[in-house]
Amino acid sequence: MKKKYIFSVIIIVFLTLLIINPLFNRKQDVITVSGGVTSESQIVGNMIVELINHETDMNAKLLNNLVSAQVNQVAMEKGELNIASVRYTGTDLVTTLGMTIEKDPNKALDIVQKEFKDRFNQTWFPSYGFANEFTFMISKETAEKYNLKKVSDLREHAKDLTLGTDQGWYERENDGYQAFSDKYDMSFKRVFPMQVGLLYDALYNNSYDVILGYSTDGRISAYDLVLLEDDLQFFPPYTCSLVVDDKVLEKYPNLEEALHRLDNKITTETMQKLNYESDGKKLEPQIIAKQFLEENNYFREE
Repeated sequence: MKKKYIFSVIIIVFLTLLIINPLFNRKQDVITVSGGVTSESQIVGNMIVELINHETDMNAKLLNNLVSAQVNQVAMEKGELNIASVRYTGTDLVTTLGMTIEKDPNKALDIVQKEFKDRFNQTWFPSYGFANEFTFMISKETAEKYNLKKVSDLREHAKDLTLGTDQGWYERENDGYQAFSDKYDMSFKRVFPMQVGLLYDALYNNSYDVILGYSTDGRISAYDLVLLEDDLQFFPPYTCSLVVDDKVLEKYPNLEEALHRLDNKITTETMQKLNYESDGKKLEPQIIAKQFLEENNYFREE
């Protein structure tokens, strides 16, 4: 009798646990979000994870060290990655889609949105509000000295100026230094290819007159650098958005609405500051992302 009683109690406890367990584990399924290897990709990736975990009943985690758009895409197609947090139009047009560059930013965005939906059943979201593009930069003193506002303004002075560039860009055939020189009809006094992370300090320390950097780098605002407009549109647009597997959007109807809160909410200047928090002040991307969302009330509608 005693054994029968104990067995009944065990059955009741087991059934009770089966019933209440889902109530305590509402976030059973995990949504994977890419973090990348750059400060920018890790900050934005953490924003998405924090937004999902804080504002929904879903559970998101960061999948770090996905080094390229191609790696992100393969992981998504295999179902190992649900959300690619940082994708750039100019990169995916050429690498993932195998298409020619479209110089108009709006048309480029339209193309990737349509092609990703048709080919991969993936939704390419609207822009966060910034683009991380190749940009020629100078000090404020140089800008004032030569009255420089756009790249073509350099033409009459380039022969007397030094240029620091990324090693890879300098050597590229179709959209590298030689193609740029032909497009703008200018050549610099001397060109110094080097690791891109060193360029900003070199310009700040007056080692070079002009550098080619990235438009969202945090050192731009920290060093008070001037960005020159690519007035002949030599460089393709690198508008930044997130990409989501449609199966995940179908499974979690509320996810898309939450993710759309980030549409056009991060300006280039804001991304520069956030990147500097990581690269300059050495704060963790997770902390930067959470602080940014808290400061903006998680972009809840008023």
